[in-house]
Amino acid sequence: MREFISIDHRDNVIVALKNFNKGERISDQDLDIILVDDVIKGHKIAIRDIPSGENIIKYGYPIGHATEFIPKGAHIHTHNTKTNLDDLEEYEFQQNLIGKQIDKRPLTFKGYRRENGDVGIRNELWIVPTVGCVNGIAEMIIQEFKAEVGDIAPFENIVVLKHQYGCSQLGDDHENTKIILGNAVKHPNAGGVLVMGLGCENNELPELRASLGDYNQERTRFLVSQEVSNEIDAGVQALKEIFAAARDDKREDISLSELKIGLKCGGSDGFSGITANPLLGRFSDFLIAQGGTTVLTEVPEMFGAEKILMERAKNEEIFHKIVHLINDFKQYFIDYKQPIYENPSPGNKDGGITTLEDKSLGCTQKAGSATIVDVLKYGGIIKEKGLNLLSSPGNDLVASSALGASGCHMVLFTTGRGTPFGSFVPTMKISTNTALFENKRHWIDFDAGRLLEDVSPDVVLEDFVQYIIRVASGEQVNNEKNNFRELAIFKTGVTL
Repeated sequence: MREFISIDHRDNVIVALKNFNKGERISDQDLDIILVDDVIKGHKIAIRDIPSGENIIKYGYPIGHATEFIPKGAHIHTHNTKTNLDDLEEYEFQQNLIGKQIDKRPLTFKGYRRENGDVGIRNELWIVPTVGCVNGIAEMIIQEFKAEVGDIAPFENIVVLKHQYGCSQLGDDHENTKIILGNAVKHPNAGGVLVMGLGCENNELPELRASLGDYNQERTRFLVSQEVSNEIDAGVQALKEIFAAARDDKREDISLSELKIGLKCGGSDGFSGITANPLLGRFSDFLIAQGGTTVLTEVPEMFGAEKILMERAKNEEIFHKIVHLINDFKQYFIDYKQPIYENPSPGNKDGGITTLEDKSLGCTQKAGSATIVDVLKYGGIIKEKGLNLLSSPGNDLVASSALGASGCHMVLFTTGRGTPFGSFVPTMKISTNTALFENKRHWIDFDAGRLLEDVSPDVVLEDFVQYIIRVASGEQVNNEKNNFRELAIFKTGVTL
């Protein structure tokens, strides 16, 4: 196995693939370095002397600047590097489209074609509470329903999309809750939905119902708990009616062009931008070449790499949407008196991520090289096939829920530290390193760490494509096996 990796010929750092001790020598072709510090796996090493104030270059771009003289062979991290980033910026439209030519293949998966033409990769029965007060009642309804009907096929699971919102919310918070829940009600992974309210919440069920527009009335039922004498019986009856309408559901061959995939990362390490995130980027390019759709989110983790994304806007209108996406989120931080360029989390730092630019340049690898065709507001629904950007914070639960609510069938989630959570759509975990995959097989679904072992990227990509097809066709990922499902909604404002 290699001992280090040089990502770009313009870089003045390499990334350690093993733990190095002070005094060890690295010698390879034109590189000859004696370590002047201990450096742990995933962290950066200077390959030449770097004067104070000079940029630290990784991925071919600055990730900050040296705060002191850094000698060749030194450990580069938070102790001697500072971000270059500042507050709101002015941007100019300078298009640089770099989409790659990729062959289109006649690939299909086994999915569910809905009556409105939408496609689902799961056939689940969902209870969507309008307010967190009825979460427990919804669970009781499911238990009674299962006891009465026994085999729930053709439904593959029955799930309560639990959340803690819907009451004592104002303004944007109230609107976000209504929009996200409404999007979930119409998600094609659900073969049927019971929308369940309490009756006194400000997220009123009639208002939510009116906001849905067209929906399948045979497969969508509504229940206000305070308006019936026995909400358990009423809920079970509603599920039975949905169950009867879905009895003939079955999977059929559907083109890969119908897939909509969310791209997310969390708990990054020094290998995130080298293995797992570039794998998602190659997959994104592949899926888009097949006519499919991917969505990149986590706006704060675009800071520092936003100009690269802006250059890939399909036209000036989309460029200005990206500018608003970035600056609106920066303004959100300013309004709440929070630092815009806060360093990465302690876990990210431990893993070798030094600055937000370091994190962002690694994060945006997930977007591959495709042209950006649209920018979605928080709660927005996918309208254009291809690569989309979505407004959402970096929080894992909130961002993954936003991806699901935008219409994504599943979320691909890369991690170098590991996490067990899942959103309300399948949430596939891809490890950046093999040690994590082997240690957390009950969390991690796919190992991108193989890319550090000189396995061909083409081989890993093909394995990944085939695995995603199996998951889209019904194979469960770990969050589904563990029944770890969360619905988290972006909270920004004031409560009553």
